[in-house]
Order: sequence, then C-alpha cells, then structure tokens
Amino acid sequence: APMPGTILKVNVKAGDSVKQGDVVVVLEAMKMENDITMPADGVIAGVNVTQGATVNTGDIIVSFN
Repeated sequence: APMPGTILKVNVKAGDSVKQGDVVVVLEAMKMENDITMPADGVIAGVNVTQGATVNTGDIIVSFN
C-alpha cells in the first residue's frame, strides 16, 4: 500500500490475468478514493486484503507472477 487507508473495493482474485495499469483495489485515504494499479502484466498469485480492511504504508495488497 502506498499510504494508510481502508480498502473500498477489491477488483481481482487469485488466478486473474491482469495488464499493467489495471486497477486491482480502490483505497480510501484522507476521504479520497485512490486506484491502486498493476505495475506490470501478470497473473494474480494472491490477494492479501478484503473489502473494509485497514492497511498501512508498505502492506502487501496483492502478489503476482
């Protein structure tokens, strides 16, 4: 996570193929919705958060291959 906040929406699940720039989760921080995007093409290996979860800076949101 680039900043602390609350996960509003999870758009992927393990096994999904994703492209660079795809929105994987929506993070609410400081009353703003922030799209967290894929840094590269890949396949989602695991999702480490659920909707409503609180995350801190540096937390792993999703892992991918």
